[in-house]
Amino acid sequence: MQKEQLAEYLLRYHYGSENAVISKILERRFAISGKALRDLVNALRRDGVPVASDQNGYFYARTETELRATIKHMRCRITGISAAIRGLNRALAAFDDSQTRLPMKGGDEN
Repeated sequence: MQKEQLAEYLLRYHYGSENAVISKILERRFAISGKALRDLVNALRRDGVPVASDQNGYFYARTETELRATIKHMRCRITGISAAIRGLNRALAAFDDSQTRLPMKGGDEN
């Protein structure tokens, strides 16, 4: 139910990027955590609801350009996460089968 309420709220009060709302306001409005809000936004997006976001917050996309900008930003995040995974996979090579701890750079073992 909250998912549909969020979609309706964004459409009514935050239509278009000029009406973006920060997550803290949505969290208070719906009495949910930041993670719960992100989960709801993700679910709406997976359902095809055009929930967009930018540096100013979340909004219901008014134009194709707004939605494409959100998609572009999400693709950049995927690229960054993929690069981090590749780096961590390289780091796995430093571990042996006994699961020893990696030494810190500079010789600091703290």
